[in-house]
Formats: sequence, C-alpha cells, structure tokens
Amino acid sequence: MKKLVALVSCLAVSAPALARDILPAEQRYPRYHAYLPGCEDPDVLSNIASRFGTQERRFWNSLAIVGFESVGEVAWRPWGLDYIPRRFCSGTVLTSDGYRRRINFSVRESLGFIGYSWGTEWCIDGLDRYYAFAPHCKQALP
Repeated sequence: MKKLVALVSCLAVSAPALARDILPAEQRYPRYHAYLPGCEDPDVLSNIASRFGTQERRFWNSLAIVGFESVGEVAWRPWGLDYIPRRFCSGTVLTSDGYRRRINFSVRESLGFIGYSWGTEWCIDGLDRYYAFAPHCKQALP
C-alpha cells in the first residue's frame, strides 16, 4: 500500500513537468499563416498532376493523371495548432491507362519549393512503387 501511495504521489508531482506549452504556429518565428488552398483547388490538383506526370515520364511508364473525382478534406491540422499547418485530402484519380485509383495527399504551408508558398505530397494507390506510404497509401494520411 505504501508503494502505491508513493507511486501516485510521484506521478502527481511529475505530471505538470511532462506537459508542454502550446504556441500556435501563427505566433512563432518564422510565422505560419495557415492560408492554404482547399483540396479541390485547381492549383493544387494541377500541381499534383504536373509533378506526377514529370515523375512518371522520368522513371516509369509515362502515365498521366487525366482527372480527379470525389476529392475532399480528411483532416485539417490534425496534430494541433503548434505544428506546421497541413490539410489532408483524399479522392480518386483517373489515369491515362484508364484505371481509377485512390489518391491521398496533403497541402502543407511553407513546404513548397525552397520553403516558399505551399507544397503538396501525394500517394496514388497502386503506383507507390517504393512503398514509401505503404500499405495502400495509408501513411499519406494523418
């Protein structure tokens, strides 16, 4: 019984030390503004299609994204206010080989070219050839 009381008192004393202050990303330096385009924004979808096409032409089979369907937001800042603002999205792509495939992607602030503007990261199920987001692109979501 004495050991249980000692354990509970140690946990009670150490709990505040384990807590951390949350400073929203908008109040840090460098500041983030959380102005991110939506999942269905034509600039976002064009960015993904363009970069996917370039990657395919350079390394694989010259596939291209022909269209997007049912694109929607899955999560917005899922890890809290003190992390870099990110929007997670999911939908379906139609590729030039005629197949419909699931796509998971994120739009991230200040993670574009050399930290300027927003950037995207995506995974198309069945075309994750290095299994970077395996299994089935689930690791591209929060």
